[in-house]
Amino acid sequence: MKRDLKVDVLQSDTYTIKPMIMRPHKFFPNAPIKEALVDIRVNLPSETNLETLAKFQDHIKNNFPIKEERLSFNGGVQIKPGSAPEIVGPTGGVDGYLFRTNDGKKIVQARMDGFTFNQLKPYDRWETFSAEAKSLWEIYVKVAKPNNVTRLALRYINQIEIPLPIKQFKEFILTVPDLAEGIPDGIEKFFMQLIVPDDDRKNTAIITETMESIEKGFLPFIFDIDAYREISLDPNSPEIWDVLDSLRNFKNRIFLNSITPKCEEIFK
Repeated sequence: MKRDLKVDVLQSDTYTIKPMIMRPHKFFPNAPIKEALVDIRVNLPSETNLETLAKFQDHIKNNFPIKEERLSFNGGVQIKPGSAPEIVGPTGGVDGYLFRTNDGKKIVQARMDGFTFNQLKPYDRWETFSAEAKSLWEIYVKVAKPNNVTRLALRYINQIEIPLPIKQFKEFILTVPDLAEGIPDGIEKFFMQLIVPDDDRKNTAIITETMESIEKGFLPFIFDIDAYREISLDPNSPEIWDVLDSLRNFKNRIFLNSITPKCEEIFK
């Protein structure tokens, strides 16, 4: 089964990607989702600080009793004409808090730049996941009082246990590296990242693929889809969840068009 990606090169050096085939959404009882997360970036008012964000736990402590500081650091290299490169930083420190359930399967992040809800395996379904994310987001808005939302993202990290032996990845996954003719087929390690806009370029997805060490006759294939949209919305706008629905549909199109029927059998 082969799907060709047609790309038109324009004079402006941009690329037009032909619309992807839309396959019906499917529910997989044994979905390969290792982690799913909703991320909402914001601008906060000057009066909101770390002490403010710590109060977020007052509203969720029964379900998220474990509190941890979240650390963020930045660094880089500064290059000046006639001088050797100079390492700058690192700078940073605590930028928010992580709140975990006792079993560690759910994590809420309340940060100075936004909010994230992480759901680790087992993942139920979108309706359950998004409803809990929305409930927690509304608490974040109440506590942190963000001025506006600047970015929405939905990320799904899939770990597909491909049974061995296999002749080539495309027995299971269609979106994989293509080796030129004459190069041996065997790939011991690889890392591939693609940045793909949707048809109307409102949404963008970062597709990252790699593989982990073989264990017990299976090859753990990592298929990471991070769909996002830069935006400006009121924190209470219902459009936030419309956009996240759109990102979910885009993510599903990428995933379903990238797997073969043989791969789907693994998830049943």
